[in-house]
Order: sequence, then C-alpha cells, then structure tokens
Amino acid sequence: MTGSAGPAIGTRVVDALAGLRPLAPFFCLYVTFGATLGFLSGGAPLILRARGVELAEVGLLQLINLPVGLTFLWAPLLDRLRLPVLGHRIGWIAAAQAASVLLLVVLSFGETWPLPALLALAIAACAGVATMDIALEALVVETVPAERRAFVASAKLCGASLGGILGVGVLVGSYDSLGWRGAVLACAALDALCLLPILGYGEARPRGAGGSGDGGGPERWPGSLGRLRRLAGRVLVLGAYFAASYLVAGPNTLALLDLGASLGQVGTLTGTVLPAVNLVMALAAGWLAARFGTVRLIAVGAVGVLASGGLMAVACAGRTAELGIAAAVLSFVAGGLLGVPVFNMIYRWAQGPKPATDYALLFGAAFFAAMPLRVAAPALAGWIGWPGYFAATLPLYAAAVAWLAVAVDRTLRADGAAR
Repeated sequence: MTGSAGPAIGTRVVDALAGLRPLAPFFCLYVTFGATLGFLSGGAPLILRARGVELAEVGLLQLINLPVGLTFLWAPLLDRLRLPVLGHRIGWIAAAQAASVLLLVVLSFGETWPLPALLALAIAACAGVATMDIALEALVVETVPAERRAFVASAKLCGASLGGILGVGVLVGSYDSLGWRGAVLACAALDALCLLPILGYGEARPRGAGGSGDGGGPERWPGSLGRLRRLAGRVLVLGAYFAASYLVAGPNTLALLDLGASLGQVGTLTGTVLPAVNLVMALAAGWLAARFGTVRLIAVGAVGVLASGGLMAVACAGRTAELGIAAAVLSFVAGGLLGVPVFNMIYRWAQGPKPATDYALLFGAAFFAAMPLRVAAPALAGWIGWPGYFAATLPLYAAAVAWLAVAVDRTLRADGAAR
C-alpha cells in the first residue's frame, strides 16, 4: 500500500500541473502588469517622501496610474476593430504590450531628462499596459467558461503580486547596482518575455463562455456611453469600494514613514511582504469562497480591513511604528481576501457582447472615479493628522463594502434562480 502511494501522489501532482497549464499565458501577462505599474508608480512616492517631499506633492504621482482609469475611452475601439495579424484579442494584446516595451526602452535613456518628459513617458507606458489588460480581460470573458474564471482571477492576482515583487522589491531594491537604465531595460525585457506564451493561445470561444449576460439587446447610445447607461449602478458600487479601500489602506506606508519607520522597512513591506501576502491570499481565496461563500468571505475580509485601520489610527496616535507595521500587514492579509471575489464578479458583470468595453467601465471607470480621492488622500492626512485621517476613513469603508456585498449577493441569487 505504501509503495503505491508515491506514484498516486505523483499522478495527482502531474494532473494538477496539467490543469494549471492553461492559466500560464494569463499569469505571465499579469506579471508584467504588476511589475510595470509597480516599478513606475510603486517606489517613487516612498523615495520622494523619504527625501522630504510634501504629502500633497507625493499624491500627484498617482497620476501615473491615470490610464488604468481611462481605458473605457478607447475600449470600444478594441471591441470593434481587429488588427491585421493574430486573433482579435491577442492582436491587441501583442500591439499594446509591444508599445509598452518600446516606450520603456526610450524611457531607459531619460535619467537626466526633465521630470515632465519622464512623467509623460511613464504615463504612456502605463497606457500600453492598461490597454493590454482590458484586451486580456475580454479574452478571458470570451474564451474561459464561467465556472473556471475564479481560477483566472486567482492567476491574475498571483501574477500581479509576483510582478509587484519583481517591479518594486527586486528592480527598485537593486536600483543602486542596476542604475536607471539597467532597471528600466530589465522591466522592458520582462514585458517582452512574458508576452510570448499568449501568442500560442487558442482564441476560439468555447460553449459556456461569454454570452449575452446583462448586455444583450440593441443600444440607443454608442460606445462606452451606451454601456455605461447599463452598468452605471455596478460602476458606482465598484468605484465606492475602490475609493474607500484606498483611503483606509493605501496611505499606510506613507504613515509608517512619518512614524519613523525606515525607507528600507517600508520598501520591504511594499515590494516584498504585500505582493507575497497577496499571492498567498489569491491562491487561498478561491477555495475559501467555495468553502464559506463569496459574500461571507467579503465580510470577513472587510472586518479585517476595518480592524487594521483602527490599529493604524492607534499606532499613529501613540507614535508606535511597530504597531503600525503590524496594522499594515493585517491590512494586506484582510484586503487580499477580497481580490478574487471582486474580480470574479467583475468578469461576471462584463459577460456581454462588448467585454473589453464592459471590463474597462467596471474596473477602469470605477478606478478613475476613485482617482480624486487617491490624489487628495495624502494632503487630507497632512491637514487633519494621521490618527484623525484613519478614524474618518473607517465608516466610509464599512458603507462601501456593505454596498458591494449587497450587489454581489443580488447577482449570485439571480444566477442561482436562472439555473
């Protein structure tokens, strides 16, 4: 009996790896998404704050992420037009990723260029990555059956987390040895290599993928405007959630710097601990959602985030960096529980005739709606102080996540009734 256990375990491992193989192209591209955005926008705020730059000015660096919130402006083009090479979605993925690689190569020569020029190139590179992302999400909706999309959501968050480790933890951590050009070119090389697996992916739509969802029927309004009229309620739900989540957890690392934590400690938290925790939680969240239920998992994660915000307020009032670090780690763990359920629901809500446009609205427009608060948060904290800031964000987060849970529950109940 013992002799047969080894081969049986080996067979299960092989079967598990075979089941994960279809996720590899998605995983690789999500790595580039996390690495590029992490490298361009993750380390700069901490470095500048450590050099004494005012919180209000640090907040302006959130503009690097602006293209992520504006993809709904050009997403209809991705739904309507097919490029002359490769498949419909893969053609756009390849073109957008290639543009990002080229822009990063140009950026690698700009160490001494004026800041506005560097910022413009960084925003343009992020626009390429964001365009790749919405084309990739449309590919998921169209080709991955609904029952397997939770695995893709896990691959998305795992890949983005690993990308964050590479883009912030490795490239920014190795900046002294790599230098500007070496670090930026390494990011460009990673983006180019991670594009290769998707080029062999079959784009044919299987039965059970895509579908009309909630978006069928003729539209009186063209493009994003027509889709927004259908999705406005869900965009508002997600926008409130994204904004509240950033308010309660996003400025944690800036607060830690002001509490006296070193840039090395905070950089390790941002570039290694956060992505590593997100990776583990992304792997576990799918199983936890199946075991305990999606809405229940959202509730547990929300309670953890609220607890972390309360601890951070106490840490700031008592000027205790160690408690602040513990609160930040708790925020990483609790927030990680919500990633898979939220993105899996976005896939569900984007299931319609124009998945690139719908995903861009559900994620991008919601992200864009939260952008003013993301920019203003550091200035607000500087005005009222960190303890008051964190205390003020808790009821806002509680209301936003409760609204999200109600919307998710309503969709799950409707899906159950439809069966």
